[in-house]
Amino acid sequence: MSTREPSQQPTTELDARYSSALHPRPGAADVTPTAWSEARRHLEAAEIFWVSTVRPDGRLHVTPVIAAWHRGVLYFSTGPDEQKAKNLARDGHCALTTGGNSLTAGLDLVVEGKAEPVSDPAVLEEVIAAYEAKYGPHITSPEGTFHGIGDAFRERAVTVFAVAPDTAYGFGRDDGVYSHTRWTF
Repeated sequence: MSTREPSQQPTTELDARYSSALHPRPGAADVTPTAWSEARRHLEAAEIFWVSTVRPDGRLHVTPVIAAWHRGVLYFSTGPDEQKAKNLARDGHCALTTGGNSLTAGLDLVVEGKAEPVSDPAVLEEVIAAYEAKYGPHITSPEGTFHGIGDAFRERAVTVFAVAPDTAYGFGRDDGVYSHTRWTF
């Protein structure tokens, strides 16, 4: 599985069909695409993501996960008997989404790619470190909700998946001014 270093920049495009540039409002004349560096900061900080996978019969399965952005890849985990693991074993294509629930402020992000299981012990250790740095006591404290997740990664009690983005989308809202950015990798 390839990883993309943060220095590699995707192609960035503002989609005017879904941005205020098409439906002018005060401040919309200057609408620009969201910079990938800003989107990456949001991916690094987001605590909850929603992973969407496809069941064998074509129905969607959507569930919340914690995830860490590390070296240009989103990492998340799941138990081997969970629906998302079964779906990904059949078809690795998925989307991870994160954002807010405000109509007038924020940035929602969608990362599309193919989830690949991680088995390299060195990469797993990097992912564990990224999780611990991001989630802190939730993982490192014995009272933490996800305490022991690092050991579960090491022991392969759960499957760690890596999703290198193929395409990502950003839906920005700034007091009624909307932007829709597409990043292609």
